[in-house]
Amino acid sequence: MLPPIVFWTLLFVVCAAAAWRGRTDERVAAGACAIATLATHFILGPLRIKYSSVEPGLLALDLAMLATFVTLALRSVRFWPLWVAGLQLTMSMAHFLKAIDSDLMPRAYAAAAVFWSYPILFIILVASWRTRRYEKLDRRSATLVQY
Repeated sequence: MLPPIVFWTLLFVVCAAAAWRGRTDERVAAGACAIATLATHFILGPLRIKYSSVEPGLLALDLAMLATFVTLALRSVRFWPLWVAGLQLTMSMAHFLKAIDSDLMPRAYAAAAVFWSYPILFIILVASWRTRRYEKLDRRSATLVQY
């Protein structure tokens, strides 16, 4: 797994890009990721037993993030929220796999529960960066429709 500084740096860059270039969808997604990351540090169990059984706090947080991303995907006109919601669903399924198979190694459970957060952040970063392009296309199509 990557060192935590890599994730925190990526999260900071994503939040800055969403605030600078993103629209409401990107800002909501980046803000939800930042809040969830901060909340994770308060709800995980002690280090010696971390991921040895289903983490109920992390499960609740992942389900709340899934609800946030699905709601965002249903209300958005962009396509990227569907990808983010799907990846979050994959992360949420890791908890159910651990509940089904309690012999699942803690490292595999941790990796499955954490890995997909990196692609989610990259998708939000790219979506924030490309927002201005879509706004220009929206303006052009609006002017074409008027004539």
